[in-house]
Amino acid sequence: MKKLGMAICMAAGTLALIAPAFSNAAIGQGQGQAIVTVLPEKDGKAPVSIPQQDLRVRVNGKESSITNWVALSGPNSNLELVILIDVSARVNLGLQLRDIASFIQSLPANVKVSFGYMDFGSAALAGPLSTDHAQVASGLHVPNGFPGSSGSPYFCLSDLAKHWPSTDLSARREVVLITDGVDNYSVRYDPEDPYVAAAITDSVRAGLVVYSIYWRDRGRMDDFNYASFDGQNLLAVVTQATGGTSYWDGQGNPVSFRPYFDDIAWRLQNQYRLSFHSPLKGKSEVESMALKIGGPAAEVNAPQRVFVAH
Repeated sequence: MKKLGMAICMAAGTLALIAPAFSNAAIGQGQGQAIVTVLPEKDGKAPVSIPQQDLRVRVNGKESSITNWVALSGPNSNLELVILIDVSARVNLGLQLRDIASFIQSLPANVKVSFGYMDFGSAALAGPLSTDHAQVASGLHVPNGFPGSSGSPYFCLSDLAKHWPSTDLSARREVVLITDGVDNYSVRYDPEDPYVAAAITDSVRAGLVVYSIYWRDRGRMDDFNYASFDGQNLLAVVTQATGGTSYWDGQGNPVSFRPYFDDIAWRLQNQYRLSFHSPLKGKSEVESMALKIGGPAAEVNAPQRVFVAH
């Protein structure tokens, strides 16, 4: 009986050792990255220095291990940026072209930039990504589309994400949307709008950080205040999911884009790349992420969704 009891204990012990191995093998380890903006307490201050040990990240509710945390400055400042303009924007968007051009020309010399238009569900770029900022800015023109001709800005964002005009995986990919955010295929505020959800998934898979500037459309739906509310909130859902920011001035159009572009430029100067390992079941997935940072930062913008791959 003693031998039998000992054998049972040994077998149980062996199973206890084997079980976690099976469990870990089933779950596996995924890898992911995120672009995180960490702003100092006051404008004009030097960028915040956050050590890796002050970070804690959970992916899909599970504690994850941080493998790298790099400030995106100096040799790591590689950046690609696309400005995407709704072709249905009111003609008086022409008053903002100078601010758009000034922003493009103010970008650091190594930044590759392009712009394009949201046109019937596609992102029609005016040209390739380029460091010739003056040439890019010179091609800006007033949108000449019909009211509602963008269809859905979220279709256009998905198209840009799927056909990003570069294969440089070392570069940050950032997007500025200029649109009213109204989904003409689902004219209501629905945070589970399938086109918005698809745009988020496609953007996260492509590693995009999305910013939006609200500009009222010429379409019929923009005669109603609820359309403004819906569009602004849907844009906020997208930007928060990808780690960007939304800008608007009430329900009307802003007098100038310059304060918004100044803020975007400030954010681009205060970004980090976070790399991590996270438990992952099955195939690569877009997962939720929560990041906590200790230290003197006044504001932290981290994406709420990340792509985790085997």
